Amino acid sequence: MNETGRPQDFPLSNPRADRVRDVAKLAGRPARLKRGQFLAEGPQAVREALVLHQKRMAAGEPGVVHEVFASEACLDRYPEFEELADGVDARLATDEVLAAMADTVNPQGIIAVCAFVDVALDAVLDAGPRLIAVLCQVRDPGNAGTVLRAADAAGADAVVLTASSVDIYNPKAVRSTAGSLFHLPVVLGADLAGFATACRERGIGVLAADGYGQLDLDQLQDENAARRLGNPGTESAYDLGRPTAWLFGNEAQGLSDAELALADHRVAVPVYGAAESLNVGTAATVCLYASARSQKRA
Repeated sequence: MNETGRPQDFPLSNPRADRVRDVAKLAGRPARLKRGQFLAEGPQAVREALVLHQKRMAAGEPGVVHEVFASEACLDRYPEFEELADGVDARLATDEVLAAMADTVNPQGIIAVCAFVDVALDAVLDAGPRLIAVLCQVRDPGNAGTVLRAADAAGADAVVLTASSVDIYNPKAVRSTAGSLFHLPVVLGADLAGFATACRERGIGVLAADGYGQLDLDQLQDENAARRLGNPGTESAYDLGRPTAWLFGNEAQGLSDAELALADHRVAVPVYGAAESLNVGTAATVCLYASARSQKRA
């Protein structure tokens, strides 16, 4: 930053420069794994990354953002970035340079190089979570990002991805989270069997979202609501107000038989129209909000 709070006056202008190519390599998984870094593109994602960075720095913890590259036009439109990027290595860059760095054709004028933010599974479970979204072999980055965003919106305590799921640091996945990647703990590479066992040891129920499930989500919600109102004789197969981990399966095959066997119950989201099924992002949103609503009311 210069004395005015802006990055240096001479922006990076050569899209073939070594530094530009070095940043662009983070669009690929090998470079991300080697460096433990990934790209956040666009004002929303970069803003949330910087907010988390400043919170961690204020708490004496390692920061999240290594570098920020922004155009003059972006800083004119979003002047708050000058304060948010205080203490961060920030540089001006032309649109051509930003396009060369980014995974998208139009990176919206700002890119941040960030450190991996995932956490250990024990850290999540030991914190006493009440709601967890688990992605089992979910391989589409857009779907993974959508589920993470839905989990954040529903107030979930964490998102867990199994070892065979998509790389959440894939640029498309990061964009799909709309900044939620920086809001809640994310666990990568989890062993599902070990996770399910650890949940039961801590009193966390495990539900599988399954179109052929023996329990109906709407019925469960009705039964839980009736019980809360004190209606005599009302019973429910599962208390949605208790701590719960929801399992969401692969886009094409859903949850495997082995994955389904690890759940306490299989729960179907009813389909009232002609659609064959819901995609994983939509189903996850419905299930997570059902639990969140019951937990809030409990």
